Amino acid sequence: MKALCVALLLTFPLAAREPLAQRIGHSDPTKYQVQKALHGGPGQFNGMFILDSRAVTPNLQFVHRAIMQPKSGVGAPFHNTCEEMFFIFDGEAEYTIDGRTALVKAPAGVLCRAGHSHAIYNPTDKPVDWMGINVALMKGSTDAFNLNDPRQGVPLDPIPQFMVTRFDRALLRPVEAMSGGKGTVQYRRAADPSIFTTPWAYIDQVLLAPGASIGRHMHRELAEVYFVMNGQGSVTLSAQGSSPETAAIGKGDAVPIDLSDIHSFENTGSEPLEMLVVGVSRDATKRIDSIDVGQMGGRRGN
Repeated sequence: MKALCVALLLTFPLAAREPLAQRIGHSDPTKYQVQKALHGGPGQFNGMFILDSRAVTPNLQFVHRAIMQPKSGVGAPFHNTCEEMFFIFDGEAEYTIDGRTALVKAPAGVLCRAGHSHAIYNPTDKPVDWMGINVALMKGSTDAFNLNDPRQGVPLDPIPQFMVTRFDRALLRPVEAMSGGKGTVQYRRAADPSIFTTPWAYIDQVLLAPGASIGRHMHRELAEVYFVMNGQGSVTLSAQGSSPETAAIGKGDAVPIDLSDIHSFENTGSEPLEMLVVGVSRDATKRIDSIDVGQMGGRRGN
């Protein structure tokens, strides 16, 4: 009887899991809500959380999508139990890390490691397409010690004195038949494990030409979120003990891939499919894990 109860408990999460299409987060500006005074910042954002901590097993806290309005921003807090990265996909913004501020042009992201302060401000007259991702040291642990500093009109460093991750397509390199897929995929590791203090493992940038694909593969120690920057495509995923599911994806979608999910991606559109891949480890000491399923192809080394 005890063995039967354990078996039922182990199978319940799989049975209760929502269909793939319902697990994908969608950036929908028509559903964005007004968000003011974020950590004491000026102006307003129009945004929404498209994924939360339930999306994957490891310590991803959320994916927040928003439009940062002109003369608006996030004030300066310290985060001591989590780290965040602010991404901008168009325009430019003033980033601050530990009181040092510099202008950064999109597309780019800036990391605030645990135990440091950060802020962002849009000094322009145009809205900026924005995303915030938060990963915690422990599942569910998040904090903010606000400095009540809006970071407006502050001196700018000509060269950022913090880590900037740029998403320049010119930096990509070709990989043939990635994970046994079709055609050529342009790829780069934009941020590696060395810069993170939480179980955040990496950020990859991938670009699939029309008709190209990333083949079936899995990660036992890593979960991922694929965020679609541009283009259209499809994702096929099978969780442990389940049949494969396929769902359409497009610009602004965030696809959660949990531990041991077998997954693949294909560009089904007529334009390049460009994605950011955020890897989050089950254990901060185990951040290298990739198993191709079926035909062995070009491996990403993660």
